[in-house]
Amino acid sequence: MLIVRIFLLVICSIAPLLVHAEAERSDNQNDVLQLSIEDAVILALRNNRGLRLQQFEPIIAGAFEQIERGRYDAEIFARLEFNDESSSETARSTGEQFSVEGNDSSAELGVRQSLATGTEVEASVGLDRSISNRAPEQQQARFGLTVTQQLLRGFGPAVNLASIRQAELDVRASSYELSGYVEALIADVEATYWRCVALGETILIFSSSLAVAESQLRDVESRIEVGDLPDNAAAVARAEVALRKQGLIDATSAMNAQRYRLMRLVYPGMPEDVFNRFEAISRPNPEILLDLNTAESQQLALQIRPEIKQAQLLIERNELETVVTRNGRLPRLELFINLGKSGYSDTFRDSFRDADGPSYDASVGIEYSQFIGNRAAKGREVLAKATLEQSQESLANLRDLVRFDVLLAMNELDRARQQISAAAETRGYRQQALEAEQDRFEVGAATILDVSLVQRDLIESQIAEVRAQIDYHLAKLDLYLAEGSLLERRGITLEQYANGAR
Repeated sequence: MLIVRIFLLVICSIAPLLVHAEAERSDNQNDVLQLSIEDAVILALRNNRGLRLQQFEPIIAGAFEQIERGRYDAEIFARLEFNDESSSETARSTGEQFSVEGNDSSAELGVRQSLATGTEVEASVGLDRSISNRAPEQQQARFGLTVTQQLLRGFGPAVNLASIRQAELDVRASSYELSGYVEALIADVEATYWRCVALGETILIFSSSLAVAESQLRDVESRIEVGDLPDNAAAVARAEVALRKQGLIDATSAMNAQRYRLMRLVYPGMPEDVFNRFEAISRPNPEILLDLNTAESQQLALQIRPEIKQAQLLIERNELETVVTRNGRLPRLELFINLGKSGYSDTFRDSFRDADGPSYDASVGIEYSQFIGNRAAKGREVLAKATLEQSQESLANLRDLVRFDVLLAMNELDRARQQISAAAETRGYRQQALEAEQDRFEVGAATILDVSLVQRDLIESQIAEVRAQIDYHLAKLDLYLAEGSLLERRGITLEQYANGAR
């Protein structure tokens, strides 16, 4: 019997062997927990609790397959019976009443099995022993063979093996479901990681801008002291310092939220003080750009998306159900043959020896039954046909959705790719504008407010440039999800192993 187990084999060609960052707490509380994006993915595959739960689904589906196959296992049976009797009888010839005392014992041992052809076979050997005060002891040995064959309802492997085929399809469907879950988990981990990277860069930008604002405030205060600037000029500089602190507070809080989310995905049991020292060491590489080919991506998605494969398996399953329900409308007509060879004697041994004698029993017959109207079977057939048509329409609709998913992902990826260069160009020009405004401020041609406004624009453009790079990576993730190719692109395979034989 097939025992199905699903194992995750992680093959990351782009990642070195992991250092077990989650295994031990460092004694040095100043150590930083450095994780690359590859490390985060592998830790999630190893520790994510949701994935652990999901991995049981194929095993459970495989157990149901074993249950269905077990219907055709041979069954050994045995029976032992003892009867004791004390009664009175009346002789028909004389009318005299007399007492009868006796006991009977019987034993039977045999094997029976149902076959996929709709046949039931039973072979047995039995012994009966009868002792009475009115008759001598008698023992009977019997060898029996019974064959029952379904001729209409339940006839043939196509019907009788349908439940096993459906269970096999359920196992495959659960494997695709697991694949889709792993793919979504990896995408979630990577997206969260890149958001942590973006927020880390944002914190650096706000920290740097805060330092600049504080330096400008000190410069303004110095110039106020010497009379170069009026007293109210410091208010603008102080407001800019406060604004930079606001931005830094929000960015730090958002970073903490993403850090906790990443911790839940990759290792829920990691001590909080360890993960609070987490540092994302991977950086976006905007130079690695994809060549977009919409037709190829759509074709790939229609071939390997787990949802498409699951929908196709559902159609196969429903087709098998129509075979079963169509056969269920037929009347039950079964042919049975019962053959027996017996031996009689007053001893156990001689009764078996006498089985070579002329004593035998044989019976053959046909049994017919049918529900009047048969509404239940007709209803099940209508339901199966409607479900099959529904699943076919669902697959067609899913194919359309997949194609549009790819189109939307392509559009977003193209936008994100163009934004990388546009954001870099904007940041460059705003850097030049800030330098020019600072020069004007130095000669008294501009106010500190003018400089602060240009600085705000520069900060926004710096953050926008970081977001553009991260958005491109997130758009690639969305495209890989739309294609269903994320696992393959990350070098991760799901393999199905089987122990035992059919």
